[in-house]
Amino acid sequence: MSNSAARQVAPDPAKQEAFAAEVVDVLNKAALALLTSVGHQTGLFDTLAGLPPSTSADIAKAADLDERYVREWLGGMVVGGFVEYEPEGRTYALPPEHAASLTTEAGPDNLAGMMPFVALMGEVEQQVVHCFRNGGGVPYAAYPRFQTLQAEETGRLYDLALVDTIVPLVPGLTERLRDGIDVLDVGTGEGHAPRVLAQAFPASRFHGLDRSETGIEAARTEAARSGLTNVQYTVADSTDISGEYDLITAFDVIHDLARPTETLSAIAGALRDGGTFLMGDIAASSRLEKNIGHPFGPVLYGFSVFYCMTTSLSTGGAGLGTVWGEETATRMLEEAGFTVIDIKSVEGDPINAYYVATKG
Repeated sequence: MSNSAARQVAPDPAKQEAFAAEVVDVLNKAALALLTSVGHQTGLFDTLAGLPPSTSADIAKAADLDERYVREWLGGMVVGGFVEYEPEGRTYALPPEHAASLTTEAGPDNLAGMMPFVALMGEVEQQVVHCFRNGGGVPYAAYPRFQTLQAEETGRLYDLALVDTIVPLVPGLTERLRDGIDVLDVGTGEGHAPRVLAQAFPASRFHGLDRSETGIEAARTEAARSGLTNVQYTVADSTDISGEYDLITAFDVIHDLARPTETLSAIAGALRDGGTFLMGDIAASSRLEKNIGHPFGPVLYGFSVFYCMTTSLSTGGAGLGTVWGEETATRMLEEAGFTVIDIKSVEGDPINAYYVATKG
């Protein structure tokens, strides 16, 4: 059958109707994502969780927000199934089962904290459309909020799990950190991970590296505010690593880089004998067919198109995007000189896998 003939085959009415309903659901969920982002950023979910069933006026007063905007937002949350509404008293309530996924108190289970990234993608949509037609990429400078959003999102996980769950993925690492070793965090952003470790392991020396001057400035400010003397930060490219380290970490960064191959080689070269590279990155496959049914599949590809891949391509980089997965990551680690690679997962972090890599 020719392509022309295939296009003329009449659609199955039931399948057409079912798919149309799916698309309508996507539209509704997209709007809910933005409303959820607003609820997270304004603290409305936290406010609702601490109130009995209340009117929009009472909720707005408690949150110190404009009532008219709060009332319209509540309407969207009610019809979207997030918030319960009692018409007679015109009161709104957030069920505790919903608060467990929407409030600050939920920690890393707070899925509302991911929604501002959806809004971030919308801010660069027209630039991405331009790249579809003309190639190239959207530069990192087009995402002024990214460092702050990323720091907030990863901070929830690091505060809860970095010391007690992620570090112990490397046998004996907790003890070595207590005794005192040299640690580098590549692509540190605003430097939250090194600060958490520096507070927990005062005998060790921590160093954060990132090409973002604003990120490093924020990291230094927070370290000074915390009174930490065993952590420092440097503005530098990830391919230009000076010094030697016993542990190098890179959390959710390698697949974004313009030159991931050169970065992994630099990391391998900066490790002392017996040193470890601990990498947190996308928990997915390099093969598309294996990602069908992934619980965060559309999110991973969406983030790649609107941030990970395009920022890399903007500098003439590799643009790995979702091509980076377990298979590609393992191959690139091996090519960089790592001979022992153990892939592990962490409860509460379904998006990332953790690679424990050592050289032969």
